[in-house]
Amino acid sequence: MSSGSLRDRAGNTVSADTISGFSETVRGELILPGDAGYEDARHIWNGLIDKKPGAILKCSGTADVAAAVRFARDNNLLVAVRGGGHNVGGRALCDDGLVIDLSAMRAVHVDPAAQTARVQGGATLGDVDRETHLHGLAVPFGVISKTGVAGLTLGGGVGWLVRKY
Repeated sequence: MSSGSLRDRAGNTVSADTISGFSETVRGELILPGDAGYEDARHIWNGLIDKKPGAILKCSGTADVAAAVRFARDNNLLVAVRGGGHNVGGRALCDDGLVIDLSAMRAVHVDPAAQTARVQGGATLGDVDRETHLHGLAVPFGVISKTGVAGLTLGGGVGWLVRKY
């Protein structure tokens, strides 16, 4: 059973000084068990998933993501990445490890001439649809607007265009 404290893969607790030092290197909010907002931050769409991460970093940009990956590597931490939080299987969370939460990173940049979009990891299908539809474009995956694009891209999803394409 998870203790909800940040532990390395060997089960050793990461020191408060190490966590504090990491917190000072990022702009995003580092949420720990017992902090206000921890309970909300550790839940995803599937309410049956009840994992207790040791820390959750709500990344504000790519520098935070890079810092989190380095911190996890240097401290031998289990990592989960949360995009849109619609993950049915619960892989967007982990017990006692670090959750790299991309939910605040939702920018979508559409190049209508190239018919492409660059999308940050926390964007949802609704975010992408809102921006692509302005240019008469659509994406070929997913139908639920609250689903994260990262998961759809990596794991697939049946979209509105499935019958035509």
